[in-house]
Amino acid sequence: MAEGSPAKAGVQGDAKAAPIGAPGPRPSPGNGALRFAGYAAVFDRPDRGGDIIRKGAFAKALKSAGEVPLLWQHKAGAVIGRVEHLSEDKRGLRVIASVGDARTARLLGGGKVDGLSFGYRVREAESAAGLRELVELDLVEVSLVANPMQPKARVHAVEVAG
Repeated sequence: MAEGSPAKAGVQGDAKAAPIGAPGPRPSPGNGALRFAGYAAVFDRPDRGGDIIRKGAFAKALKSAGEVPLLWQHKAGAVIGRVEHLSEDKRGLRVIASVGDARTARLLGGGKVDGLSFGYRVREAESAAGLRELVELDLVEVSLVANPMQPKARVHAVEVAG
C-alpha cells in the first residue's frame, strides 16, 4: 500500500461491471487489452508494514463519485488502464479493471505480475498490539505491483477484453 500517493483522489462507483470467470490458465493478450479481477486489500490480515485493514474501511470512499486510476507500481504518471468496479465484500476490496497498456498486459497475461495494492489517506486508525488498524480510508489509486505489501492482495482471474 502506498499512503499519500500523489494520484488524484476519487472512487469509481460502477457496480454494473460484468463478472470475470473462474481462475484458470491466463489468456494471451495478443494485441488486445486484458481484464482482471482480484483484491487490492484483504481485511483482518496484517500486511508487511504492520497495518490491518478492517471491513468497512472503504465504505465512505466507495460512496463518493469519481474515478480511481489504475497505476503501474504506484507511479502517478503511469496509468495502465481503467478501474471498472470497486466494492467491499467479506474478504476485502474487490477490483475489476482493464489493462490497455500492451507491455503490462503481456506481463499480466503471462503470469509474471499478479500483485495488487492501493494508495490511500488515513481518515481513522487505531493502535492495537503493535499494529495499526485502519478503520476509515480515502482511496486514491489502485496499482498492479510486483510485490504487494499485503501478500494476499492478488489478481485471481484474467480474461481477454473484447
